[in-house]
Amino acid sequence: MKSERQSAILDIISSMDIETQNHLIDELTKIGIASTQATLSRDIKELHLVKELTTRGTYRYITSVKPDKLNHASRLRTIFKESVVSYAYAENIVVVKTLPGLAPAACSALDSMAVRNLVGTIAGDDTGFLAMSDTGSAEQFCKEIEEMLR
Repeated sequence: MKSERQSAILDIISSMDIETQNHLIDELTKIGIASTQATLSRDIKELHLVKELTTRGTYRYITSVKPDKLNHASRLRTIFKESVVSYAYAENIVVVKTLPGLAPAACSALDSMAVRNLVGTIAGDDTGFLAMSDTGSAEQFCKEIEEMLR
């Protein structure tokens, strides 16, 4: 239900200018989706919708530019700066050493993000194993880690 509603919201705002939450609720109702203002507010926040000024001087909802990537990159950078001690790759495996107890947090953050070519992670207490799809991806991700730690 939630994913259907959020998908409908994205479809609606991409096909017409929606200036208010009430207007959006009306459009959802027209396609058979009931929503309260409180639920819609949560959806707007989760979808990272923002209002943009139109050429007519009115406002409309739009999706912000790559919000997930920005939010995830910021979270990952913080986690890595605070916890990573070292990293290396061997073939398609990246090994990340962290301060004691922080490998699960680092791996969990990675699992929840759209890290390109990351197949999966395994975390111990202070070591995370990241399976990448190939050696080139592992090497590239180590370069990204290096950038995050600067």
